Amino acid sequence: MNEFQTPKDLQAAEAELSADSGLVLVSDKGVFGLDGEHWQALTQAQWLGLELGQCEPPHLLGHYAGRSYFCQYIEPEHKLDGHWFGLRELLQNNPSWEFELVSRASQVCHWDRNHRFCGHCGSPTEYHSRVRARACPSCGLHSYPRISPCVIVLVRNGEHCLLARHNRSGRPFFTCLAGFVEAGESAEQCARREVREEVGVEIVGLQYWGSQAWPFPGQLMLAFMADYAGGEICPEPEEIAEAHWYHYRDLPLVPPSETISGQLIEAFIKSCE
Repeated sequence: MNEFQTPKDLQAAEAELSADSGLVLVSDKGVFGLDGEHWQALTQAQWLGLELGQCEPPHLLGHYAGRSYFCQYIEPEHKLDGHWFGLRELLQNNPSWEFELVSRASQVCHWDRNHRFCGHCGSPTEYHSRVRARACPSCGLHSYPRISPCVIVLVRNGEHCLLARHNRSGRPFFTCLAGFVEAGESAEQCARREVREEVGVEIVGLQYWGSQAWPFPGQLMLAFMADYAGGEICPEPEEIAEAHWYHYRDLPLVPPSETISGQLIEAFIKSCE
């Protein structure tokens, strides 16, 4: 099975850019494609034909199936003849490796834009020659792409699971409970705290289930299964619109299987059948 291979050494990245390379153009609008029906990475000829003018050099993302892939950020004012795809749009409509590719591209490009100056002393930063980092020549601070760890938990109670609808979600899904890991906190501590804070119940039997990179804007989702230990559901009003126990045969609208929340729910259903 093909897997996306990350580069070990970026020192010779520009030398790898060739006619066989794939390029991902990123802006605040999403990722660019010439075909509005199905996103594909650009070839070098297509990329050069867009006449982008003065831009930062492209970043090497890695390799898939023997092909090198690069990304480049362009300012939104560029008028290009094509279509801008949002990342959520690509999550459900493209192969998983393509979503991984555009996810990496988006995060690398936004890291590059957000760390052009040192956060400690304010000096302009420079690219590290070998690793993905911007280094400050004045104070030596290195800034790497930021990854924010989050936990996501499916709470089980026999043949029922606890699902919630979040206030800030733009979609009417009922999903698992989730939250960011705080400084000095383990993933397991975070899981127990988030469930307690969001719906007021206690959990036991935490089991790590899997992970997913989530580029909205740069999370790593750490998924857990857990068992209900006690307490009445009491949604935290600023976070949770409603939360209920649902039988595995009578679930509300849930996230698609491309998301780790959807995969957790599918795994729970299979365990009950």
